[in-house]
Amino acid sequence: MKKDTFDTMLENKQLEGILSEYYPENEIPQQVDRFSALAKDFGSKFGDIDFSFFSTPGRTELGGNHTDHNHGCVIAGSVQLDTLAIATKSDDNKVELVSAGYPSVIVDLDNLDVVKGEQETTDSLVRGLAAAFKKHGLEIGGWKAITTSKVPGGSGLSSSAAIEVLIGTIFNHFYNNGKVSSVEIAKMSQWAENVYFGKPCGLMDQVACAHGGIVTIDFNDPSQPIINSLNFSFRKAGYCLMVVNTGGSHADLTDEYAAVPGEMKSVAKLLGQEVLRGLKFQDILENSVKIRENCGDRAFLRTIHFINENERAKNKAKALENNDIKRYFELVKESGNSSWKYLQNCMTGKDTAHQGITTALAITQEFLGYDGASRVHGGGFAGTIQVYIPSQRVDDYVNLMEKVFGEGSVTPLVVRAKGTSKVL
Repeated sequence: MKKDTFDTMLENKQLEGILSEYYPENEIPQQVDRFSALAKDFGSKFGDIDFSFFSTPGRTELGGNHTDHNHGCVIAGSVQLDTLAIATKSDDNKVELVSAGYPSVIVDLDNLDVVKGEQETTDSLVRGLAAAFKKHGLEIGGWKAITTSKVPGGSGLSSSAAIEVLIGTIFNHFYNNGKVSSVEIAKMSQWAENVYFGKPCGLMDQVACAHGGIVTIDFNDPSQPIINSLNFSFRKAGYCLMVVNTGGSHADLTDEYAAVPGEMKSVAKLLGQEVLRGLKFQDILENSVKIRENCGDRAFLRTIHFINENERAKNKAKALENNDIKRYFELVKESGNSSWKYLQNCMTGKDTAHQGITTALAITQEFLGYDGASRVHGGGFAGTIQVYIPSQRVDDYVNLMEKVFGEGSVTPLVVRAKGTSKVL
């Protein structure tokens, strides 16, 4: 797209209609300003050249807390908070990525090996995605982009998955005519995060960011996850879905996250499997002594969580399909209780003086009473909780939680139907 074409779309208000597929109606004026500002920054940085806009949503986990990495079932939803890029192709076989507040990322695609010291950087994700495309016989090449994100880091809304999938989407449209499916981009993004970024993760985050809407994902065969869409509106049901950022950093918690799948898989291995999927509670009970002696009590408890949580994810999907919000909330509460007691990802033993998640859950439970639900959100240990608040009580809840956790700590979420996309 040329700059004058974009300017004409702004003048004729064509952009508003396009953006209505991505953002809530009340946010459209702000988003028009956001796109316009990004185009201006792009022109200042790279000159008057053709460009394209790409958007990848963050995601919220609705069910299946720490089940995907053991081939379990999950429910997730793409949200209106996205990572947005304006980009152009280049012929120097380099990727230059500029993000406000961060050093520019420049990656030479002539070297697609894992680079020592590059782990846990955006550079590693660019290089890893390029390597993944090449590994799958796909085309890669240089491009330049400026990005901006509404997905807050450390929020449990998958800011890392959003940027991974966004990078893959740019490679897909610039060099592969958009032929790579959203699921394949998600799988390559996960591989890049595991191998190049150096962080163990399941596939749920990337699939949810790539696909769009509310989806159920069955990872029984991770190479071919079964994805189904669900049509449900929490707002129409009279509730506001939101997350509360309780503070705390994920920076020193990689070992905590890694221990969850590690301990679960240690139990599976002891019982002759690679992952827990397929085992039942009776199997665990009959082997409880052996599991506790060889893997430890926490691994035993986390295994119980997985088995029950996997079924809860399926039952949550059925509840939404049946428009049974009451049953859904019962399952949300059961899930939160299990994550707190058995999975044990609502706090970290490294810093027991600070327990933001458990504090937020306690306050929220007292506030809600019997109407609505709350649970830990995402990976846990630090970060966010997820809450379903009756629409008429939203303002009171926001005021309460912001007194405790600070202004801007509460973020309302709206499920977005569009997954990762080339917007213009």
